[in-house]
Amino acid sequence: MQSGNDTRISEFLLLGFSEGLEQQPLIFGLFLFMYLITVLGNLLIILVVVSDSHLSTPMYFFLSNLSFADICFTSTTIPKMLWNIQTQSQVITYADCITQMYFFIIFSGLDIYLLAVMAYDRFVAICHPLQYMVIMNPRLCLLLVLVSWLTSVLLSLLQTSVVLRLSFRTEMEIPHFFCELNQMIQLACSDTFLNNMVMYFAAMLLSGGPLSGILYSYSKIVSSIHRIFLAKGKYKAFSTCASHLSVVSLFFCTSLGVCLSSAAPQSAHSSAVASVMYTVVTPMLNPFIYSLRNRDIKRALKRIIGVQ
Repeated sequence: MQSGNDTRISEFLLLGFSEGLEQQPLIFGLFLFMYLITVLGNLLIILVVVSDSHLSTPMYFFLSNLSFADICFTSTTIPKMLWNIQTQSQVITYADCITQMYFFIIFSGLDIYLLAVMAYDRFVAICHPLQYMVIMNPRLCLLLVLVSWLTSVLLSLLQTSVVLRLSFRTEMEIPHFFCELNQMIQLACSDTFLNNMVMYFAAMLLSGGPLSGILYSYSKIVSSIHRIFLAKGKYKAFSTCASHLSVVSLFFCTSLGVCLSSAAPQSAHSSAVASVMYTVVTPMLNPFIYSLRNRDIKRALKRIIGVQ
């Protein structure tokens, strides 16, 4: 069987939400609205953190990086989908498909690692408050972000490289609104054993490791909060990590929903719908979760717009 570079395939068809021409304007308007809210909301978080000196702490440094990752994460898929709806075309070239998949894996992985880093930050803040600024020094914070970037890029490069060796038929229809890795592997007409092994290996590194770190951090946080005698002290300690816990729960629950829908038979459309939750809805809700539940963010917003 020839390698992917020798198949002469030039394009794929994205069939994600192409059913029913009468529904296309509604789908276009809905996704355009969610995309604009996602970009503007996360840009606002970045602006607030950068412009307010009171937010020059590790937690908000990680939050601004998460907001940037969310903007890029959403931008890898939604603009192309909106363009296809507007032009009434389902085509994406082979090169664009590989590029989209590459950056999608990078920013989805970056999201996961940053959530794990933020969980560690909350663990240190609650369990070791007197040593917080010593442990979470600027050098360590920068190193954690750089390691998250580097790991995500390398894993994406590995997974994309093994996809390039696959062979495809000359006309391929992807039942999704973007070039999703699992869908690409399923549609290949060459041996995919290596791809599946690499995908499972990457899944363990992207989910197993960070998720274990998040669960460990919160088990220690809960144990530490349980030892606080005053109810007010417990509430104050829990409120410092409530926003992050909400984002983690939303991201991993929606991702689990995608995995379950992908495992079900004849679930291409349901998998595409479920993917919307963690690719669009979760990045859109993150700024609202952090701004509405965070007093420091609300105070900074008021200072920026001049409200006393």
